[in-house]
Amino acid sequence: MNHRTDPGGGPDLARVAALLADGTRAAFCLALLDGRAWTAAELAGHAGVARSTASEHLTALVGGGLLREVRQGRHRYLSLASPRVAEVIEALSALAPGDRPQRRSLSAVRRSGALSRARTCYDHLAGALGVAIADAMHGRGLVDGERGPALTDAGAAWFADLGIGLPRRSRRPALLSCLDWTERRPHLAGALGAALCSHAFAAGWVVRPGPTRAVAVTGDGHAAFRARLGLPEDVLAAARG
Repeated sequence: MNHRTDPGGGPDLARVAALLADGTRAAFCLALLDGRAWTAAELAGHAGVARSTASEHLTALVGGGLLREVRQGRHRYLSLASPRVAEVIEALSALAPGDRPQRRSLSAVRRSGALSRARTCYDHLAGALGVAIADAMHGRGLVDGERGPALTDAGAAWFADLGIGLPRRSRRPALLSCLDWTERRPHLAGALGAALCSHAFAAGWVVRPGPTRAVAVTGDGHAAFRARLGLPEDVLAAARG
């Protein structure tokens, strides 16, 4: 993100806030929390705005350091600029008021429920499943909440047993606490949060059943999460595909 300062000498928070103060730009950032790159046309359709309007907003977000773009042929692909931006968007979502009263279709209600049960937040697991994982790792002494959070020796051994190597000399912190916008409690982000999410997909513990950020726990995942972390049965049952 951009780190320009305001006239008082501090970070220019107002400039970043202004970028997210527009509903269309906020909708783009929320859509990109799925960790994928979207075309400008796809984002325009998602937000229900003209392509020219979308282009103006996307240019502002790229210029402000919230998004990055890659041009490939005639297409302009956009994604969040970094995991740090994703964590900020997720945290702000937790502070935002709930949905405005409106009539919603049954499919929309189901999608909303699926996102709250289990989803990805950029490249790590979120929702009730992600929070339960964070709680279990703290409860089993794999993560020390007093230091930031930080991985303990037992946690390092736990990741090694899964075949997940610890990050070395990365600008991205190994672990971060990310406030979950549906649970209003933290899930784990950072390099190790991303590695665990990637492992869960690769091992077939979770799958993505549709085009949204929602994920579903498989039978193998149910057994693995119970055996390795003792996740609550009700959380796993609710997240089953």
